[in-house]
Amino acid sequence: MAAKILANLIVMGSGILLRAFAQAYRQALANASKTGVTQETVQNTVLRASRAITEQEARQILGITENSTWEEILKKYDALFERNGMQGSFYLQSKVHRAKECLEAVYGKGQGTTS
Repeated sequence: MAAKILANLIVMGSGILLRAFAQAYRQALANASKTGVTQETVQNTVLRASRAITEQEARQILGITENSTWEEILKKYDALFERNGMQGSFYLQSKVHRAKECLEAVYGKGQGTTS
């Protein structure tokens, strides 16, 4: 009987705590949106991401020149990405991917396009 009461108290107490945390989180989000903290955080994230890699760095990572065509870039990307996926490191593989993303913006290519 005591175990049943104890279990009931634990379940009810955890439910109350969960609702309180959810309400506090919602209130924190509402306060942050009123003060503009969320917009500032998003802008800072975008700025950091845009500074992550330059076009010159992307070309050096992929080993291409400024005169390279998009098809040459894709060939280099595929070869380096596969090589680092099988034998290399995840870090190098992600650098290769970020280099391709940077050059997609330069060449005006969207996600997943190959032409």
